[in-house]
Amino acid sequence: MPARILLQFDTDPQPSSFDAVVAVDAGAEVLLRHGGVTAANVVPLVHGAMFTRGGVDLHATAIFVGGSDVAAAEEVFAKIQETFFGPVRVCTLLDPSGANTTAAAAVVAAARHLALDAAGSELRAVVLGGTGPVGQRVARLLAGKGVAVTVVSRCLERAEATCRRITARLPAARLTSLESSDPAAQAGALPRALADAQLVVACGAAGATLLDAQGRSCARGAGVLIDLNAVPPAGIVGIAAQDKARPDGHAVVYGALGVGGTKMKIHREAIRRLFVAPAAVLDAEELLAIGESLERAAGR
Repeated sequence: MPARILLQFDTDPQPSSFDAVVAVDAGAEVLLRHGGVTAANVVPLVHGAMFTRGGVDLHATAIFVGGSDVAAAEEVFAKIQETFFGPVRVCTLLDPSGANTTAAAAVVAAARHLALDAAGSELRAVVLGGTGPVGQRVARLLAGKGVAVTVVSRCLERAEATCRRITARLPAARLTSLESSDPAAQAGALPRALADAQLVVACGAAGATLLDAQGRSCARGAGVLIDLNAVPPAGIVGIAAQDKARPDGHAVVYGALGVGGTKMKIHREAIRRLFVAPAAVLDAEELLAIGESLERAAGR
């Protein structure tokens, strides 16, 4: 069996050391790291992965796409898929800035307490910071489960654009966009959305409080609150980074580190599967499926 080679394509000048360590711990025997990768220069790198091994040996080569610029990483990922042809392809994983694995882990955590994909579900969720890298994917994954999602952003145009992108992928998605900085929304639409929600997920920038005490009082029907911000102050007041299914009144709460353990398990398992399933393409939905399979294996 040839060595398991992982090509790490990062859109940043210096490839992520975090992603490199996880790759090695997850079973990559040889790690080839490339920084400054773009859709314009990735094709020769992909050819190097495609044409150096044949038959089943090709399954021992895989590609990981990362970087801090999520849109650029998505363009690289799409270009890679266009470059493959016929059976000459390798497994690929997209996880820029950990956005896909983090979003998948957040949805897995919520599903421990809420029947997200129950037939005829009337579940509603509010995603704060819903236009950022993680927020967009949390909204997309929840919408794919049939949850009605309110995407909240400081900019209404960005929230609307996020909803359009999700609807283009999921025509049946039930989405609403709100601007958090709009006084009218703060006085009416946002409190109503919070009051109707069974799930609230905060996906804002580090150190930004998106749901204060008054906002939490509005979310009186939420059974699960998840804050993915690990840097003080909390994204949702009253939630600590290490909280993991901590009872808090009528709800259970998760902080960033409480979700982080599941995120790391999904990340490592995804790397492992790159060398098992031929020609797998692992985006957010596939990573959520991996997280769900790990939950079933754990008896949850």
